[in-house]
Amino acid sequence: MDKSMRDRLDTSQERLKEIDDLLLDENTVSDINKFRNLSKERAKLAPIVEKYNEFLFAEKNKEDALIMSNDSDPDISLMGKEEFKKNEELIVKIEEELKILLIPSDPNDGKDIIFEIKGAVGGDEANIFAGDLFRMYIKYCDSKGWNYKIIDENPCGVGGYSYIQFVVSGDDAYSHLKFESGVHRVQRVPKTEANGRIHTSTATVVVMPKIEVNDVNIRNEDLRVDRYRSQGAGGQNVNKTESAVRITHIPTGIVVSCQTEKSQIQNHEICMEMLASKLAQLEEEKKEKNEAQYRSKIGSGDRNEKIRTYNYPQNRVTDHRIGFTLQQLDRVMEGNLDPIVDALINYDQQQKIAGEQAN
Repeated sequence: MDKSMRDRLDTSQERLKEIDDLLLDENTVSDINKFRNLSKERAKLAPIVEKYNEFLFAEKNKEDALIMSNDSDPDISLMGKEEFKKNEELIVKIEEELKILLIPSDPNDGKDIIFEIKGAVGGDEANIFAGDLFRMYIKYCDSKGWNYKIIDENPCGVGGYSYIQFVVSGDDAYSHLKFESGVHRVQRVPKTEANGRIHTSTATVVVMPKIEVNDVNIRNEDLRVDRYRSQGAGGQNVNKTESAVRITHIPTGIVVSCQTEKSQIQNHEICMEMLASKLAQLEEEKKEKNEAQYRSKIGSGDRNEKIRTYNYPQNRVTDHRIGFTLQQLDRVMEGNLDPIVDALINYDQQQKIAGEQAN
């Protein structure tokens, strides 16, 4: 382990001891905000320090084993050599785990997700594919115990959606699905194809962390608010009351809408949350372009970037960003996204580790 990494771990160890002392202090206990912030910091540091203690324990065992390996007794010497090798391998393993734990966490990883899926190139087949992607993500969310709620949608008569927006809530949801933004391409024989020819169509996916309205500066004078009657399935209020809301942010041209709630007030609140998230995303993209900051080598998340191909005839799905191919498309479309998600997360972690080591 290099000195800079050990210094960081020693500092984390000292800080954890300091936090434990502070949490027992009466002044801290009486200050709710301070107690909460220290508890959050402790929750982040504890796994790192625990793993570091494992490393130090293995390191000590390795030193003891080296002494045993030089013993004059052949049996003790053999035992020492075996223990030395065992702990040497363990140290390497723990060090790699520590590198991952030391990667700065994404502040958005704990947030809910806003998903937008649109049919793109391919007419009806693109919209059908957008519906297939929506169902794939919903099944994945169900398998994780995450909740979802449709915010806005435009279903098509042939099936699928030209546009659907929904929110996903659950632990670590964003950290698992944040790499899904981009163009998804499908290759298959469409239901609308009479001659059995394979067509290529696309749908775009945008994934954003849900941002609180108060975290973004939104001026009322920059908004145009339109109210209209709901147009989809949604209960007795459909087409009877103007409960649906559309908000346009005039400076950026961003438009958000919601018609899923019976109350106009609720739809307005949801629209404001969507707008805040889109404005925050826009600012983050500008910041990264201007400062040329690190962006995951997995991809920019641009909706024009082709990230994945779903080939039905060959039951194959390929993520082009990391060159990952899986011959289990049928299972993926049923929500078994873990192999792809895990590969993306692992690749991202390795790129970040390499970036830190290069600095």
